[in-house]
Amino acid sequence: MLSRPVMLLGRVPAPRLRLSAFRLRSQSSLASTIGDFTAKLHHPKFSVAARDVRILLKPTEFHDQLKEMIERAQTRIFISSLYLGSMESDLVVSLQRALERRPHLRLHMLFDFNRSTRPEPKSTAKLLAPLIAQFPERVHISFFRSPSLRGLMAKLVPPRFNEGWGTWHAKIYGVDNEVMISGANLNKSYFTDRQDRYIHFSASDQQRLSHYCFDFIRTVSNFSFRLLPPAKDSLPEHSVRTEEYNLRWPLPETHPHQIHGFAQTALTSLQESYRHLTSEPLDPGKFALYPLMQAGQFHIRDEEQTLHLLFEHLNSVQNSRALVDLTSGYFGLYEPYQKLVLESSNVDCRIVAASPRANGFYGSRGVSGRIPEGYTLLEQRFMNAVAAANRQNSVQLTEWEREGWTYHAKGIWVSDTDPDALPKLTIFGSTNLNSRSAHIDSELSFLMVAPEGREEAALRMRRKLFVERNYIRAWSKPWKGAERKVRLGTRFLAWLVGGML
Repeated sequence: MLSRPVMLLGRVPAPRLRLSAFRLRSQSSLASTIGDFTAKLHHPKFSVAARDVRILLKPTEFHDQLKEMIERAQTRIFISSLYLGSMESDLVVSLQRALERRPHLRLHMLFDFNRSTRPEPKSTAKLLAPLIAQFPERVHISFFRSPSLRGLMAKLVPPRFNEGWGTWHAKIYGVDNEVMISGANLNKSYFTDRQDRYIHFSASDQQRLSHYCFDFIRTVSNFSFRLLPPAKDSLPEHSVRTEEYNLRWPLPETHPHQIHGFAQTALTSLQESYRHLTSEPLDPGKFALYPLMQAGQFHIRDEEQTLHLLFEHLNSVQNSRALVDLTSGYFGLYEPYQKLVLESSNVDCRIVAASPRANGFYGSRGVSGRIPEGYTLLEQRFMNAVAAANRQNSVQLTEWEREGWTYHAKGIWVSDTDPDALPKLTIFGSTNLNSRSAHIDSELSFLMVAPEGREEAALRMRRKLFVERNYIRAWSKPWKGAERKVRLGTRFLAWLVGGML
């Protein structure tokens, strides 16, 4: 059971989050068994030196790091995100200046089609169209369209709600051989007052990782709409023509609603092409990094399979309990994941979810304004399941709230149950660990596992993970969802949309 419950549930003041303030345990009874878990993984594996990993804590750091990366880019910039915010013209200018400075620099970007082509004055497509016109040979921008929304529904669903049938959700920010993985999008709030996670891998020894992320973007671009200037030339079938830009469909013989087989083959082939790295021995003192795709509509479930293996392993470890810290800005834990949490009697779980006020939809107009209330309903159902499983002492839910901020962080940290134990592994990236992420959206996350032994560089990295986890928990407080009322209309909408929340 969770030890020292007052400390675990209490709020830790952010100003006190200094490394020297913690008693840090370097030894872990859990650590010696993690190798048994990773031996069962068959995903590509990258070896990462601890000195090359930087964990950022604040949105402003994410913004500054991204701008610095663009400024020093020499040969390529590759970005994957849900969308580019309408206020981010300065970021477009940064990209433009980088392309002007470096004649050999190329730009590859991948976004979600529905989110990026909304009929608004400054959609992502409209903001980026001038770059295509100025650098037609060096800029490649694509928009992935989920095939789940099709037929009559594709014509009837308003643009503001068509994301409910799936989005391109992977977040990759890379230049040359350095990469930053996050859950954050390219919008002002994500740069100022929307909390997320951000892990940066420097360029010194990350060629394989950066090539993988670059290949991942290019692979999906092969079955996505390509942004082009608004020329009057003929376009392949299924392409889209507007006054400001054209969207060229690259597979004229395949309808955009029927790409399931093509996408599954392409993404599976990408994983296979890097799978030879799995058998390579890990250098002493280096972290192992495993990419986890999750695209349920294409029958790709790396994340789901990995979490099943992880909980199965943690629950089987003798003479040691594991502590899983889990967080999601949109907490509607996928039902098989709920089962893992509730049935793993040897695993304690602390969960941080966004409070209603920290939900990005809080105060929205119309139906979307009920979304925070919908997540309260899902949290109530989860906590009822916790009580029914008699797991109240080992599964705790807290809510994140900070005045004027919203919450978007997601991921997992695993350590011993002692609150001072250093995390042994973490999962980070785009997944919200909910039904949407499992079935509808297309995600990319990473599992990072610390090496065995007591090398100082590795311990420093684990301390950074410890600080990151506690920085996020610093703004959490006891869950109050049981006291909140959920209107009948919200219950009906939650039933209607099901796993789209």
